[in-house]
Amino acid sequence: MWRNLLAAALLVPAGTAFATGIEIEVTGEANGTIAIDLLEETAPQHVDRITALAEAGEYNGVAFHRVIDGFMAQTGDVEFGDTTAEYDARSAGRGGSDQPDLPAEFSDIPFERGVVGMARSQSPNSANSQFFIMFAPGPFLNGQYTVVGRVTDGLDTLDQIKRGNPRSGAITGAPDVMQTVTVTE
Repeated sequence: MWRNLLAAALLVPAGTAFATGIEIEVTGEANGTIAIDLLEETAPQHVDRITALAEAGEYNGVAFHRVIDGFMAQTGDVEFGDTTAEYDARSAGRGGSDQPDLPAEFSDIPFERGVVGMARSQSPNSANSQFFIMFAPGPFLNGQYTVVGRVTDGLDTLDQIKRGNPRSGAITGAPDVMQTVTVTE
């Protein structure tokens, strides 16, 4: 068996990049897994941040704190969105990680259903740990936010995530949660 693995490894050209992704186990109204292919060549600094936070377990237990039907589901506030700590929905979405904000890595990839973008404040260079997943196309976001990935499996789970207020996206009651976030290769 190891000979077959060695032979296969020798067939891979030197310098070949293997795709990195994350798998999000969602619990709450939605129960299932969302698999995301992270776009390392498009947004290398943002992919590094997401994978580092996921590997450190920082995303585990974090709420989907802003969910707008027909638009997107936002999560990733590791400071105030952790439902395993003293979670307060009024603060969720205001925080980030203990790492510095990231400079924008804009691309020409359009915001379509299943595209993952980095959330930020009004400053283009303020993305930190939060990200959002599109329910539907949002062309008004194109070139304004960093695209960091695409859902490759689990759109059915995404579609089940509890919706918030139609205008603000704020969740009342118990939010859906990223129970575990695992880095994949």
